[in-house]
Amino acid sequence: MTVGSDISRYPNTPRPTCRGYLHKRTQSAILKGWRKRWFVLKHNGYLQYYKHKKDEGKCRPLEVTKLEGAEIGVDTSLGKPFVFKCIPQSGNRIFYFCATSNQEMKRWLEAMDKAVHPVHQNHVWVDVTLHNTTLPPLAIKNPECLGLLHQLDRSKDTWIQHYCILKDGCLYFYATLRSTPAQGGLYLQGYTVSEQSLGSERTVIELKPPSEEFKTFYFCAENVNENKRWITALKASINKWLPLHQAIQDFMNRPLEETRM
Repeated sequence: MTVGSDISRYPNTPRPTCRGYLHKRTQSAILKGWRKRWFVLKHNGYLQYYKHKKDEGKCRPLEVTKLEGAEIGVDTSLGKPFVFKCIPQSGNRIFYFCATSNQEMKRWLEAMDKAVHPVHQNHVWVDVTLHNTTLPPLAIKNPECLGLLHQLDRSKDTWIQHYCILKDGCLYFYATLRSTPAQGGLYLQGYTVSEQSLGSERTVIELKPPSEEFKTFYFCAENVNENKRWITALKASINKWLPLHQAIQDFMNRPLEETRM
């Protein structure tokens, strides 16, 4: 489970974990050398590249490589500084990359190492939330808040109405009160909730992510009082999920008589 990620069709897909220009050693036996290419390491552990930066999102990548299980590391065999290599688990190819500085090389190696050794988290809570998306809205037990919310689609500058259910740090979206299944949902652990002015006409609920990888969301209820009701509920639901180190610290800071077993 990725904090801030989507459950279904309302994506909050993280931005790429690393992107930038690298020089790639050509594989051709006829034409050897280095070519500058725009590389994008996606959050799903796939490395892809384009001829130019402007091609990302407009053209298909020239190549896509899965990094999980690959061998990566600094390479000195070519006598060139800031060179590192990648040997994917599948196939017999070796990719050689050249960065512009030692710092840039380290940035890529750190990001690629996370893709090579992904952390697969299995938690019963994820199964519960996925199961909840198959239920009608009112079948989700003990919701922390429910009602109509309008979500801002910033690409079209329009507001989309959902019937929403908040439960255990997860916000579920339905088309109507009687719709099944849920259209989607958001895991909101780590998000901060605040009231913001958007333009001169309305006050909105801002959901700000814990990292720039994720999107910021704007919602608006039917009126100011409903906004405040949702803000209070969202904050309480998100705050249930304390980081472990903070939970331990809170426990240690309690008076002695409260910590006795």
